[in-house]
Amino acid sequence: MENVILIVHVLLAAAIVALVLLQQGKGAEAGASFGGGASQTVFGSQGSTSFLGRMTAVMAAGVFATSFALAVYAKQKAESVNDAGIPAAEVIESAAEVQQELPALESEKAAQPETDIPVAE
Repeated sequence: MENVILIVHVLLAAAIVALVLLQQGKGAEAGASFGGGASQTVFGSQGSTSFLGRMTAVMAAGVFATSFALAVYAKQKAESVNDAGIPAAEVIESAAEVQQELPALESEKAAQPETDIPVAE
């Protein structure tokens, strides 16, 4: 179900980008700055909300809803990680105290120089 919501989320986001690019800007017409007769319309110079504007709003609401659903799924996954058998911090610390340093082989000790200065051979 999470994958379906993720696919819908990506498609809605792409649709919003396409709808925004398709829309015309407010000052797109050359006569818009001079009044151009648009003030005589019933809805004023802005006009009514276009179909593309309404669709953009619907798509934005869909992106919000899918984002919220994906956040709920992520929260459920984060809670289920605690049940995955990961040991608590106290158990890890006690195991680290029990482990001892392993002895090195004699040949490794002889190969290591006594100083930090590298020896040329």
